[in-house]
Amino acid sequence: MRSMPEILFDCCVISNFALAGALNVFEDLYSGSAMITDFVAAEILRGIQSGNAELSGIPAAVQAGWLREIGLGSTEEKRFFESLSISLGLGEASSLAVAHLRGYRFASDDLAARREARALGIKLTGTIGILRKAFELGVCDRRSADRYLKRMVERGFYSPVRSVSER
Repeated sequence: MRSMPEILFDCCVISNFALAGALNVFEDLYSGSAMITDFVAAEILRGIQSGNAELSGIPAAVQAGWLREIGLGSTEEKRFFESLSISLGLGEASSLAVAHLRGYRFASDDLAARREARALGIKLTGTIGILRKAFELGVCDRRSADRYLKRMVERGFYSPVRSVSER
């Protein structure tokens, strides 16, 4: 198990891995430091209820304890969330508020959320960055990472690359 910085995942990134059958990559990379907000958990639940059974690995990960579900804690986080939620989805807004005020990394593929994170100085990653990190750290080989990426694309993920080895 690696010691990674605290990281918050938005719905899209963690769903990509769940739908590709690759939550084990998350567990191997981020066990003990991976989090979703309660707003992201609610989005996941809606996805499960609408027929995406593969997403059920996410609440199972919370129950197993390697993925933590957290809420907005301070009044400052709640106020910041409210201001961000005017232009962003609730999952992204809650994740950004927590990441910014607690100094966590943020994982998102959403362009508007990434733009806001950059403006706030929040460290960022996304689906491709996580797959590359898994490959570089030996969590999975290139072929497995590319297979996960292919499954994600088949499930609707827009990828700017066809292989984790592309730059």
